[in-house]
Amino acid sequence: MNYKLSTSTDDSPKKSMRISLRRIIPFLSEEKWKLILTFCMVILSTISNLVSPMIIGNTIDTSIQSSDYHWVFMSSLWLLLIYIIGSLASYIQTKTMWWVGRRLLFNIRNTIFNKIQELPIAFFDQNKTGDLISRINNDTDKLNQFISQTLMQFFSNFFLIFGTGIFILFLHFDLSVVTLLPALGVLLITQLLSPWIKKKNLQSLQALGWLSATIQENLSSFKVIIAFNRLDYFKKKFDTSNLINYQAWIGQGISSSLLIPIYGFAGNIALLLSLWYGIHLITNGSLTIGLLISFQLYLNNFYSPLRQLASVWSSLQLSLASLERVGEILDLQSNMQVSDEKISISDEENSILEFKNVSFHYPDGENIVTNTSFSLEKWKTYAFIGPTGGGKTTTASLIARLYDPTEGVVYLDGKDIRSYQPNIRTCKIGFILQEPFLFSGTIRDNIIYGNSKYSDISDKKLIQLLKKHDLYRFVTKFEWWLNTVIDTSGESMSLWQKQLIAFIRAFLRQPDILILDEATANIDTVTEQILEEILGQLPKTTTKVIIAHRLNTIKNADEIFFINSGNITPTGSMENAINMLLYGERKS
Repeated sequence: MNYKLSTSTDDSPKKSMRISLRRIIPFLSEEKWKLILTFCMVILSTISNLVSPMIIGNTIDTSIQSSDYHWVFMSSLWLLLIYIIGSLASYIQTKTMWWVGRRLLFNIRNTIFNKIQELPIAFFDQNKTGDLISRINNDTDKLNQFISQTLMQFFSNFFLIFGTGIFILFLHFDLSVVTLLPALGVLLITQLLSPWIKKKNLQSLQALGWLSATIQENLSSFKVIIAFNRLDYFKKKFDTSNLINYQAWIGQGISSSLLIPIYGFAGNIALLLSLWYGIHLITNGSLTIGLLISFQLYLNNFYSPLRQLASVWSSLQLSLASLERVGEILDLQSNMQVSDEKISISDEENSILEFKNVSFHYPDGENIVTNTSFSLEKWKTYAFIGPTGGGKTTTASLIARLYDPTEGVVYLDGKDIRSYQPNIRTCKIGFILQEPFLFSGTIRDNIIYGNSKYSDISDKKLIQLLKKHDLYRFVTKFEWWLNTVIDTSGESMSLWQKQLIAFIRAFLRQPDILILDEATANIDTVTEQILEEILGQLPKTTTKVIIAHRLNTIKNADEIFFINSGNITPTGSMENAINMLLYGERKS
């Protein structure tokens, strides 16, 4: 299955907006009462803005012209009360949406992270870590800004524009038609420019994701860059990504700010038209001065939010682009779910694991494993040998169900491996890599990592357990024993120390199958003997699968398989294994 996240910018804007809004609605459903309160405050604020120009115009035409200063004073008090109500409504609206935005950010980041954890290894093979980090951090923050600021500004301005339009049409129809003509022009321009603006916003987010990916990739391999003195390469690659990001964000800035002066110009034209035509109507006696002033205030209420809407519209396009990038992850479904179909049973009674007509290839690639069948019996030790790139690690990954075969079935303990729940499967299968990964924390945290049996074990009982299996003497080699702190994924530790922790971690899980993928390839002979001592403490029921190039590592294996070009062949003897490594074919 292809898990490559899209970089296309040519989706239909209307379709994308509809899909994007549908994606975000479930996250907002928990905040519906806060949203209802916010919309009530928006309507209250809009009403206050719509009522005040009418009071001002009426006061000018009646109270001021008749010198009724008492009513002028009372009108001023009413206006003050209306302004206070409007300000309080705006404050409540802003504070409530800030809270909703932060809750959305919290929930959507949790959801994305949980979704990523559900996806198979293939997803991470096909996507850059830096881009994923950018989607989780930057794109979700854009959604927070969208909810807490942009969305309410959009609706507030929309309601105010809509309400003002209705008021001025009833106030004076002919004058309103003349002054609304510029608005029709800018709405047409907005419709034409929106796809282009959205495309530029999406390109800027993608460029930021690629920049994050470049930084993450180069910093994670900085030791290699220093060792080969290729800082020039790092700098050139970063400069290229940074330039692309710079140019993309320049394009985004230009597209986002283009509508603002257009809307401002339209508002100025509308004011000039209202003055010119309004004075003409006053001269004809069909309009009063107070009514013209009210009309001018309403025009300001119409075109001022329209100018703000231009800025909000650009932010809306950026937010929708962010939501598309986030939504791509949320829409993905793992193809490695636990099978709900009838469980198939293996015919091999004594096997702990069986491949039956298994083939596997990566997306758009050739078969790495081709129509292969073999079985591993319980309590035995097996060795996988073969040239680099021959498919040894891929075969081991299929055993651990890091991938599912494209054809055929893998059986674990007699049942289709797809029928096991992940927690049960990972308890049955242990995996030690050539380059062990340690998590920030203590040695204790790392050796019980992912082991539900010992998640709440006390230090005292853990020490007793390690001593029981003669493993605690290895822990005492570290400065603070179990409480030794591991920083930056164990970069300050030597490889043998990291591998020692990984072996103890695997031992405590007591798996039915333990896979060692070149686990002792890069360590000295003395350390290898120590690690073999740890393996020797495993229960006799544990089946071991060893991927190795060293002959001394596989000399005690019960059976050796030669893996190359998609084929898995039993060697029959150590001599045949050596010949196949040397010549790539079986020697009699």
